[in-house]
Amino acid sequence: MTIALTILHVFVSLFLIGVVLLQSGKGAEMGASFGSSGSQSVFGAGGGTSFLSKLTTSAAVIFMLTSLTLAYISGQPSSSSMMSGKGKAAPVQTPASAPAPAPQNSAAPAPAAPAAPAAPAQK
Repeated sequence: MTIALTILHVFVSLFLIGVVLLQSGKGAEMGASFGSSGSQSVFGAGGGTSFLSKLTTSAAVIFMLTSLTLAYISGQPSSSSMMSGKGKAAPVQTPASAPAPAPQNSAAPAPAAPAAPAAPAQK
């Protein structure tokens, strides 16, 4: 659904750019209305809306709706995930190895136990 909406959004945006570029500006008929009795007056009523302006309005409405819909969809949490089927992995525990028994040789001294690490200094 998102892919289809994105494709529609891109086509509508390109169409909207084309329609806006095809329209003539408001100032294009000002000079013509002074001397050659143009269809629109300079400071009067704007006249009826043309087909291109209606087309521009409808394309702009579709563009805004697709923009809002895509923004809403992208804000939703996804329903599927690559890890959805996996359970939470338990930490691997290795069995504690027992120290090797010291030889009963009376001539060798017994190894000393390792000292505990120093506690971190408090600030």
